[in-house]
Amino acid sequence: MGAPVRGHFPDREPRVRRWLGRLRLRARSLFLSARVEQELDDELRYHLDREIEEGRAAGLAPDEARITALRALGAVSQSMEECRDMRGVSFVEHRIQDLRFALRQLRKHPAFAATAVVMLALGLSANVAIFGFVDAALVRPLPYEDPARLVTAFATRPEKAPVQVRGNVSYQDLLDWREQSRSFSSIGAYDVRPGFTLMTPEGPLRVPGLSVTAGFFRTLGVTPVLGREFQRDEEGPAAPPTVMLSYATWQIRFGARPDVLGSILTLQGEPHVVIGVLPREFHFTMAQQAAFWTAIRGRQYCWEHRGCRSLETVARLAPGVSPEAAAANLTTVIRDVRGRYPDSHRDPETAKLVPLREVMLGDIRPVLLALLSGAGLLLLIACINMVSLLLARSDSRSREIGLRSALGASLTRLVAQFATEALVLVAIGSALGLVLAALGMQSLGRLLTPDMISRMPYLQGAGLNLRLLAFSGGIALVAALVLTLAPLARLSMSERLAGLREGSRGTSGTTWRRFGAYLVMAELGIALVLLVSAGLLGKSFHRLLHVDVGINAQDLTLVGVQPLAGQTSERPGVLARQVAERVASVPGVQAVGYADLIPLSGGLAPTSVFRKDGSPDEHLDDYPVRRVSAGYFAALQARLLRGREFTEEEVASSRNVVIINDTAAQRYLSGEDPIGKAIVIGAPPAREIVGVVADLKDGPLETPALPAAYLPFDQSGFALVVRVSGQDPELVPSLARAIREVRPGLLIDGQTTMAERIDQQPSASRHRSSAWLAGGFAAVAFVLSVVGLYGVVAYSVGQRSREIAVRMALGAQRRSVYRLVLGEAARLVGAGTALGIVCSLAAAHLMRRLLFGVQSGDAATLAGAAAVLVVSALLASYVPARRAASVDPIEALRAE
Repeated sequence: MGAPVRGHFPDREPRVRRWLGRLRLRARSLFLSARVEQELDDELRYHLDREIEEGRAAGLAPDEARITALRALGAVSQSMEECRDMRGVSFVEHRIQDLRFALRQLRKHPAFAATAVVMLALGLSANVAIFGFVDAALVRPLPYEDPARLVTAFATRPEKAPVQVRGNVSYQDLLDWREQSRSFSSIGAYDVRPGFTLMTPEGPLRVPGLSVTAGFFRTLGVTPVLGREFQRDEEGPAAPPTVMLSYATWQIRFGARPDVLGSILTLQGEPHVVIGVLPREFHFTMAQQAAFWTAIRGRQYCWEHRGCRSLETVARLAPGVSPEAAAANLTTVIRDVRGRYPDSHRDPETAKLVPLREVMLGDIRPVLLALLSGAGLLLLIACINMVSLLLARSDSRSREIGLRSALGASLTRLVAQFATEALVLVAIGSALGLVLAALGMQSLGRLLTPDMISRMPYLQGAGLNLRLLAFSGGIALVAALVLTLAPLARLSMSERLAGLREGSRGTSGTTWRRFGAYLVMAELGIALVLLVSAGLLGKSFHRLLHVDVGINAQDLTLVGVQPLAGQTSERPGVLARQVAERVASVPGVQAVGYADLIPLSGGLAPTSVFRKDGSPDEHLDDYPVRRVSAGYFAALQARLLRGREFTEEEVASSRNVVIINDTAAQRYLSGEDPIGKAIVIGAPPAREIVGVVADLKDGPLETPALPAAYLPFDQSGFALVVRVSGQDPELVPSLARAIREVRPGLLIDGQTTMAERIDQQPSASRHRSSAWLAGGFAAVAFVLSVVGLYGVVAYSVGQRSREIAVRMALGAQRRSVYRLVLGEAARLVGAGTALGIVCSLAAAHLMRRLLFGVQSGDAATLAGAAAVLVVSALLASYVPARRAASVDPIEALRAE
């Protein structure tokens, strides 16, 4: 079909020309208003002059001719307004008039404007700042291809499946899963023990890194920006050592050289060939900002034994396969593996799949949602206070509104005026709120410890973006709508006319007092919810920091020591004893011990423990096993409940002895004396129990103690626990010098104190951040609610000044005025507190997963928060009550 011929629709052309003409007229009237107004004035005056000339030609006197002409044309100003309406630009001009009037009103009442703007800015900034982190963690998609189909797969016992969110798999089992499962397009895995030793010209350096299987990055859908990823022949015992670099490492260590491929790096004492560079935006939470990525290779115990479960999986569901179907298929594979290798798979297990996003987020989701809820409550309080301010102000403007109505202002015109004023307030408050939000996000970022950032790199990208601007715009629009409609809710036509007659001193004031009272009750209830939440989180944080870890953390220094590959030829444990002896001779050192891992480290796979004969039928359980030195528990000042510690001779000869913790003794040898009993750990021969030690926290602070066993130390790498006297700042450097005197090339890593280690635990950091943020919300909400109550009581006193004056003129005492005002305030506070207690119990129940050592219905916290709110609110009400009691009846009645 050809193009339409001009003139094919002749009846449309006049409409188009008229529309274009009106458009040109309106544009000219809008942008050349001065010239158009002058032309309009000249036109009207021309017609007026013609009418006057015609009147005089008809024999009228000049004055009479002018009056007749004016009567014929009507009022000149009204005629000009009609012409403006015909031009269609009155809407724009009215909005400009409304904007100028709104700005004049705000300049006339700076206290009102500043208060409203600050309250809106506080509420909006808190929400935008918290939503920035929610956006980074929960909304923004993972930087992988089709992340919704990525899962973590593991085997779990049926009784643990409902609560377990992740688990480990052995390398040999992973090979079977990869070969037999048909529900995944690919399966990758990574070693849960991160970190490498990098040889540099300055000496050995501990660097963050991770070992992964071939195809790991293909599973994630990540393509290197340079080079390639690991191939199948680069995985396994005989594979050549290769390495991939993170983008930051490529930039910093290699100057972004494109010829970095093929370079040689010495990691773990072996030369590795660089084969690829990962993208800039790539991050993997469990890698903790890994700088180097290697393939799982070499001959290690864990790669060859199915009982050593040290890998975690990342699997991509095959197209069209649901998670349920994939779990069922993998369960079949697990049962087949168990049937072929019963010795290493004693208990029946089923497959469980968990979305990768859930694994990467960990415990941060409930924290962020709780904080976003707190910020939302704070915004609600801010909006309530702004509504209260506008209602009170509209009440004082009732005479103005009545006069406008009497002069012909329609309800639409009044709505437009209120909307303009609300938009001005919201625009200023939103601009200030965005500035505060940007600053707040920087402050929130400083609450994140380096460990939290390494585990949650997606939070580093939190900042103002289009989604946050849209979110803040939505809040601003809702606030503008509420602030526009709130004053109109009580301004019916009769009230507007009543305002013109009486200044709105009667019914409208009573209506406002009642409505304002409801708002204040809601405000006080919300503030109490935030106060209780902050109290519970703060109490949880205090309990967490003071949890019994089983040791004396004061004056205890920790130092990690790692020999390089091929650096030691003596039996395992000899180097550790030599280093410990040298460190013990340093002035200020009171006691020294060492172990493969220190308390609060975690990271050990459970080891099977049996009774004396080692029969599977006599299997006790799997629990962590650590290897420690003689004097280790003495250096920790751990409580030895029964028996004794290891002797130096037992450690040197790796004698078959064992120390167990109290939980193991209570669970498996309850009612028996464990000293002298024999158990088999892993494989025969049996070991004699020589001591029982109080439970030490081997895992996170919030987890209950597990059964644990301690064997004589026989490892290469170790961590020293050094009990020192005093806080000498030169002591730690002197420890490092003493260690290197024994072996100059030793890698010294992780020098810290036990107190710092406890304080920097992930759970402590999470509780600290939550408590600080909730406390900040609660403090702002507390101030806003008390100010809101003060405003309502003060307004009520102002409205009842005549009544109070009459009472005092008739002989009422000041205490009766105090009782009148404070009684009204007490009723509001009591109702708001009761509402807040009910809501606080519900909110505390929802946030129970964030609490530690504190019940959600903690009576002391509820009572303390309620008492603080009630006392502060009544104190705020005392000021207007005192002002009311000081009223001079004669002056008040004269003013009426």
